[in-house]
Amino acid sequence: MENVTEGSVGLVERGGGGLCAGGGRAEGAEALALALVYGGALVLGLPLNAASLWVLLRRHGLKSPSAVLMIHLATSDLLLVLSLPLRVLYLARGAWTLGPAICTATTMLFRNNIRTSSIFITLISLDRLLAVVFPLRARPLRTVPCASRACACVWLLVCVVSVPEGLKLHASLPPRTCFEGVGGLGVPALAQSGLLGALLVVNVACTGLVVRALRRRALVEEGGHTHTPAYTHTPAHTHTRVTLVLGLNLLTFCVFFVPFAVVRLGLCSVWPPPTFRAAVCLASLNCCFDPLVYYCSLDGFWRPHTHACTATHTPPHLASVRSHNT
Repeated sequence: MENVTEGSVGLVERGGGGLCAGGGRAEGAEALALALVYGGALVLGLPLNAASLWVLLRRHGLKSPSAVLMIHLATSDLLLVLSLPLRVLYLARGAWTLGPAICTATTMLFRNNIRTSSIFITLISLDRLLAVVFPLRARPLRTVPCASRACACVWLLVCVVSVPEGLKLHASLPPRTCFEGVGGLGVPALAQSGLLGALLVVNVACTGLVVRALRRRALVEEGGHTHTPAYTHTPAHTHTRVTLVLGLNLLTFCVFFVPFAVVRLGLCSVWPPPTFRAAVCLASLNCCFDPLVYYCSLDGFWRPHTHACTATHTPPHLASVRSHNT
């Protein structure tokens, strides 16, 4: 039984797949603190993500690859937010009374949010990279059908992974307990932490390449080179927005995902149960942070998607950047 994380009490997986003692429920001040954080995430995350999803669908729709990616990211975050009341209920009662099926479903919503959110955020960074660094060559890739197919593949892959993992978790749950495991070196832990590490590297690379390209372009524009092609000129506010979005993506990984990945890899002798529960709680807060990405990424986030006023004067490069931002 390799994966008992976030769902067992008194049992913790070892590096070789065995179990060790030391799970235990969150009690007292720890349970109260976790319940308050989850409750705050629910109060803040539910309206933010619901409003973001409504704006993305109603105002922007499936009209640009960036909007498609953000719609799927908002959907993933909203599913996580809807599972938070059950965590608060468990912490308030001190025991799980809803059965193993609901515990398994709630746990898998969290795990799948970590997976899908990290992938969608990385796809947003890659889309920004293509828009800024390869504006002309990337046009065949930066389309709504390509973005939709990529999102469908992400959901399909996550579902394929989740079915056997969920069945194994369901079979291992002790009675009246949920969300109480400590990470170890099982295959699922290694795979998820490895995925987060690889995606972090991709986000760092995207940020570095885009910042370098924008800096070079700014130096060229400041130098007033008359031979510079018109499509290389980009307004300063667009530079700022691009950099801000990539910075927010990196911050999401470093603050919410990296601690969870590190704790997931820790042996039970390294990370005590409260550390794991704190890492899970912190990772859950990413659903409150992602709406900032939508607001900073999309031109006129609260206004309808339109190109009418810029279509006749927008050079190829700027059009590519704007198509990412709308």
